Amino acid sequence: MELNDIKPAAGAKHAKRRVGRGIGSGLGKTAGRGHKGQKSRSGGGPAVGFEGGQMPMHRRLPKRGFKSHLLQFNDEITLTALEALGVAEVDLLTLKQAGAVSQKIKVVKVINTGALTKAIKVTGLGATAGAKAAIEAAGGSVA
Repeated sequence: MELNDIKPAAGAKHAKRRVGRGIGSGLGKTAGRGHKGQKSRSGGGPAVGFEGGQMPMHRRLPKRGFKSHLLQFNDEITLTALEALGVAEVDLLTLKQAGAVSQKIKVVKVINTGALTKAIKVTGLGATAGAKAAIEAAGGSVA
């Protein structure tokens, strides 16, 4: 095999359809858009979500929920994830270096999901009441 012999698989590449380039192309004159009407015009066609005048789905359904933009810098970490880190002392910097939380995160809270067998000292992180009890039961501490 040579570099100049390499070709794409059969049928992988096909010529781009060139519309409006004369009668011989089979897509001349109206270029496959039919005659007249909204969809034949340049830039024509109904807006995204338009349902022919019927009340559109996004207006028929009730508004629900809210996602605060202030929470984009908050994250949670489970007891299972802390166990997997395998370090004795855990703080925000340790979690970032291990890739357990994103670099942009500023506030982390430990949640009571999974189990903890090792004694871990948690500093500078929040913890739920259940998580705090589980950490202390394993011989660790939360500061």
